Amino acid sequence: MNILLIEDEEPAANRLLKMIVEIEPAAVVSENIVSITSAIKWLNQNAAPDLIISDIQLADGLSFEIFKQVEVQCPVIFTTAYDQYAIEAFKVNSIDYLLKPIKKDELAYAIAKYKKLYKTAAPFNIEQLLKFIQPQAQEYKKRFVVKYGEHIKTVNIEDVAYFYTEDKINFLTTKENRRFTVDFNLDTLETMLEPSTFFRINRQYIIAIQSIAEMFTYSKSRVLIKLNPPAKHETIVSTERSGAFKQWLGDEK
Repeated sequence: MNILLIEDEEPAANRLLKMIVEIEPAAVVSENIVSITSAIKWLNQNAAPDLIISDIQLADGLSFEIFKQVEVQCPVIFTTAYDQYAIEAFKVNSIDYLLKPIKKDELAYAIAKYKKLYKTAAPFNIEQLLKFIQPQAQEYKKRFVVKYGEHIKTVNIEDVAYFYTEDKINFLTTKENRRFTVDFNLDTLETMLEPSTFFRINRQYIIAIQSIAEMFTYSKSRVLIKLNPPAKHETIVSTERSGAFKQWLGDEK
C-alpha cells in the first residue's frame, strides 16, 4: 500500500507516520507534502498512490483546492481540527473524516475500511497473461517403450511406419518391418502423434507419410494405399477421411 501524506504540521505528520507504521507495517509513505502547490505538482508528476491521508487546512489554503485542479481517483482520508468541512470532504473520494488529535484506533478503522472497499489488485503478470493468449507448442510422442519376449526396448518415432489394430490389440510396425504391441489404442495415439507426419486413414490404421509407397484411385473417391513395409490388410482411406487425407498430403492449412 502506497500512501501519500499531506500535512503541514511537523508534529502531526510525525505522529501520523508512527501510527501508520504500527497499524500497517507493509505500507510505504511515498511523500509528506506540506502545501497545495507542492501536492498538485507531485500528483501531476508521479503515479497515483493507493491512498491519500490529507489535512484540510494547509498553510496556503484548504486542501480541497488540490482535488479541484488534479483528477484524483484514489480514496482520501481527511484529517482536521474542525468538523465543518465534513460535507465537502465527502464530495472528494473521502472514505473517512478524522478529527484531530487523531486516535490510533480511529486511523486503524479508516485504513481497514480502505482495505475492505479498495482491495489491492494482484500485480499484473505479463508472462502469465501471454501463456493464455499465445498457443503453446504441442508436445508429441518422441519414442515408445515396447516389449518383445522378456525384453524391453524403445522405438523412436522416426522409425515407425504405421500403427494398426487387430483383434482388439494395437501394434506398431517399424520401417524395418518389425512388429510390437503398444499400450495405446488408435484414438489415444491420434492425440500423441505429430499430425503433419501421421494420419489416421481409417478405423484400423494410422500411417506415417514416409511409409506410403504407392497410391491408387479407389471407388467413391477413396484412395488405396500400398505401404512400405507392406501391411497385413488392405489399406484404404475411408470416405469420410478422404478430403482431409488429400489436404494432409499437400500439407494444406
